[in-house]
Amino acid sequence: MAYSDFNLAKVKESFDLTLDETGNLFADIKPVPPSETLRTLLSDYIPLATSIATEKARSEFLIAPILAEVRKLLKNQISLFSGNEFNVDVSKGLQGFCDYIISGSQEQLFISAPVMFIFEAKKEDINGGLGQCVAAMIAAQLFNQGQGKEIERIYGSVTTGTNWRFLFIERKTVYIDSVEYYIKEVDKILGILLQPLQTILTTKKM
Repeated sequence: MAYSDFNLAKVKESFDLTLDETGNLFADIKPVPPSETLRTLLSDYIPLATSIATEKARSEFLIAPILAEVRKLLKNQISLFSGNEFNVDVSKGLQGFCDYIISGSQEQLFISAPVMFIFEAKKEDINGGLGQCVAAMIAAQLFNQGQGKEIERIYGSVTTGTNWRFLFIERKTVYIDSVEYYIKEVDKILGILLQPLQTILTTKKM
C-alpha cells in the first residue's frame, strides 16, 4: 500500500480516526497581500494552467509559486520539497510520494522534522484526495515523533491550484475545513499557510 491507496473512509478505519468536517477553521486568519511578483505570475499562469488542464501544469504554474512565496515571506526559514518520497512506515502503508512538503527546518538537502504541511495536488477531485493527504499527515506525525520533534498539529491541503481545501490533525482527530478557498482569494490562502508556520518558528526561537 501507499498514500495514494487511501480514501477518507479507509484512512479513518485503518488509523481509528475521528473526523470533524463542521468548522470554519480559518475564519479569523488575516489575509496576507501577495507580492507584485506573485500577482504577475498568477495573472499569467492561471489562464495557462487551466487551459493545459493537467495536474502537472496546475501544480507547477499555480501551487509552486504560492508555496515559494510563503518560503520567501518567512525569509527561507522553512524548507520546501516537491515530489519527494516520504517513506515512514511501510507496514502501515505510509509510504510513497508527496506532491509538496513543508518542514519547519531550514535543511533543504533532505526532509527533516518537524514536517508541518502536506499538500496533495489534484486536477479536479479535492474530496477524492483527502484520504491520501490524511495518510501522509499521519506519517508526518510519526516522522516528527521519531526525530523527537513532535508538534501539536500537522496541517494539510488538497488543491487543484485554483481551489484549496485545508485540514489539520491533532492526535487522532482530523479537522477538515468546511470552507473551500479559491485562487482569487490568494491573500487568504497565504494567511492560512503562514499562520501555523510563523507560530512554530516563533516557538523554536524561545
